[in-house]
Amino acid sequence: MWFDFNYLHQSTRAFILVLFLSLINYPATLAANLKLPAIIESHMVLQQKSEFRFWGWAKAGESVSVKVGWLPEAKSCKVNADGKWKLTVATPGAGGPYKISIAADTTIVLEDIMIGEVWFCSGQSNMQMPFNGYVSMPVEGSNDYIAHGANNNIRLFSLTRKLSANQLDDCAGNWVVSNPADVAKFSAVAYVFGKYLQEILGVPIGLIHSSWGGTPIEAWMDEPTLKSGFNEVDLSGLVPGKINYQSPSVLYNAMIHPVLNYTIRGVIWYQGETNREQPELYRRLFPAMIKSWRENWNLGNFPFYFVQIAPYSYRFDKNTQAALLREAQLETMIETPNSGMAVTLDIGDSLSNHPADKTSVGKRLAYWALAKTYGVNGLAFCGPVYKSMIIEKNKAILTFKHAEFGLTSFNKELRNFVIAGDDKIFQAAKAVIKDSTLTVWSDKVIHPVSVRYCWENYTIGTLYNNAGLPASSFRTDDW
Repeated sequence: MWFDFNYLHQSTRAFILVLFLSLINYPATLAANLKLPAIIESHMVLQQKSEFRFWGWAKAGESVSVKVGWLPEAKSCKVNADGKWKLTVATPGAGGPYKISIAADTTIVLEDIMIGEVWFCSGQSNMQMPFNGYVSMPVEGSNDYIAHGANNNIRLFSLTRKLSANQLDDCAGNWVVSNPADVAKFSAVAYVFGKYLQEILGVPIGLIHSSWGGTPIEAWMDEPTLKSGFNEVDLSGLVPGKINYQSPSVLYNAMIHPVLNYTIRGVIWYQGETNREQPELYRRLFPAMIKSWRENWNLGNFPFYFVQIAPYSYRFDKNTQAALLREAQLETMIETPNSGMAVTLDIGDSLSNHPADKTSVGKRLAYWALAKTYGVNGLAFCGPVYKSMIIEKNKAILTFKHAEFGLTSFNKELRNFVIAGDDKIFQAAKAVIKDSTLTVWSDKVIHPVSVRYCWENYTIGTLYNNAGLPASSFRTDDW
């Protein structure tokens, strides 16, 4: 049957045309209730041999099913009254790629999913620093890392920087398969760490990067933790319109809380420079943050490996606040279970608080993970840590942990030691190594009481163990 559409009145033709287009697009006009968080998408890496947590939003009371490529049957759950759902799925050993289908009122299909090891990488500007570097602040070897950046077994997710006065349930970002263009923009420390793990373990690695330069640790801590025992921290400005990137809890709310359901193996952390002026407070804040993250992630005491801030002149500031901050970090490592610290005392830069050697940093973090998390036997992971001191006449004899095969300076002069008596006046000291002990003295100090090593903001470390891992700055007193 033939019908002359042009014969109809103009208004009638317009109505029929609108109705026709509406019918064509009818499925698209229905907003699907099923929604996933940004971090659950194609190309992601799921933590192997774990209970991986899927979550999202849908219509209250609806059933959501998750079908994964490594299990024969789907798992399902009901959406609660708040429109939220969550379920866990057991993951196998490393492998992939897999497909995942999540269905409710609509179906979302996720492609190219890998199973492997997932690490969360956070902190301030030295964690944020990409291979491209900052203006006139390069990263050593960056071009080689970028050139070799194509790697299907490394997947990267960077949270878009955002702050919030309230805890958010979602973030912005995308999983990408490692490629030169994205590697150039990604955290150099995190990538070196992940690349080294991937080479040694031979499994897919997922790196979730969440950092912001110039931020204090308080910004990365949840409000209940800060309220529980840190009266020094002012929370009065934690309201919309008054916050900035240094405000307490604002980065936890926007860049930690949205991904707390994502199952990870552990955390690497590089932060502390912004808290340099309050080392005693940091001494309490840092372990409290680690404890709260572990509790809020609800994955047990997962590994938490961090970087000791590198020596820097801080515009030739004459005080020793940076040394005190490094001491606070050292004490956190000693006192916090399942933690570890990468020392950077030998790779600082007097003119830049963004030292160019990020390869050493990333690998030193990886040594901790390989030895302590993945059980690689025989691998050194920690530099010498001061243990004890005895006085023999005018000489102090120091012993160290993590120096089983002896101490060394790699044939360089041992420098930056000072020694003092009861008068607390420190004199430049000489030092010699004998196996795993260190003898320190000065002809100007007859009855030594205390030894300090590299106790300045900017200094150059010269004391190592045989594995080439440096000792932290330390002092034997508590003056």
